[in-house]
Amino acid sequence: MATPARPRTPRTESAVARTFLLYWALAQVAGAAGTTDIVVADNLTWKSINFKTILEWEPKPINNVYTVQISSRLGNWKNKCFYTTDTECDLTDEVVKDVKQTYLARVLSFPARNANTTISDEEAPFKNAPEFTPYLETTLGQPTIQSFEQAGTKLNVTVQDARTLVRVNDTFLSLRDVFGKDLIYTLHYWKASSTGKKTAKTDTNEFLIDVDKGQNYCFSVQAVIPSRKTNRRSPESLIECTSQEPGVAREMFFIIGAVVFVVIIFIIVLSLSLYKCRKARAGQSGKENSPLNVT
Repeated sequence: MATPARPRTPRTESAVARTFLLYWALAQVAGAAGTTDIVVADNLTWKSINFKTILEWEPKPINNVYTVQISSRLGNWKNKCFYTTDTECDLTDEVVKDVKQTYLARVLSFPARNANTTISDEEAPFKNAPEFTPYLETTLGQPTIQSFEQAGTKLNVTVQDARTLVRVNDTFLSLRDVFGKDLIYTLHYWKASSTGKKTAKTDTNEFLIDVDKGQNYCFSVQAVIPSRKTNRRSPESLIECTSQEPGVAREMFFIIGAVVFVVIIFIIVLSLSLYKCRKARAGQSGKENSPLNVT
């Protein structure tokens, strides 16, 4: 005859519950121990010039690797630079899709691949980067002077637009294409013999300014976005200077050329004259030495 099962008493159920809670607590401690030794990224910083955008952080990994995630404010996280031992990640290809969008990024830390502990993206400790809006925050690179010419009292300077990695229909856009009239150039110019500077501004890429005739001028250009609160100005371009010497040298070249031409003509004429004189003398000498005819 089967022995009837003993009914569970409240004391028995309480013991079972305590045992379950103990095991659960131990599991949590073990899980926490598995992630405590993982180094978490810190000092996350955006570095962006003309929309070339890199996220940097610290420290160098020892027993861990990093994965970067990026998202727009209303988008989903996208993994970049998977399980890397680097402390930077190029996110240009993501931010140039819409440079006026605000982006979020974070760096997740994982145990090194040879570690015994494995954790998922949801479990990995991470650090958030500051929000980043490329259109407002990318640094303007140093501009380049494409060409310049001083003619009389006019100085013409053309600025070369930098190319960016922003694309429309597989065509890379220039800074002017991206910023339009928000981008202006400032020209700083001064007489080569003076330190007093003047400035001129344009919302195109060309300057045409009045200068003093016969004076050499030096100048540099700077890109500016006046509507920004920060990162408004680029570094100034390399300094270029005009020179009146090429014109003087050209005039001297023509003068010297004319003198050389005259000298050559003189030498040719003199040579021909001497040749004729020698020929005439030789003819006379031949007549004097010839024998007399006997009749």
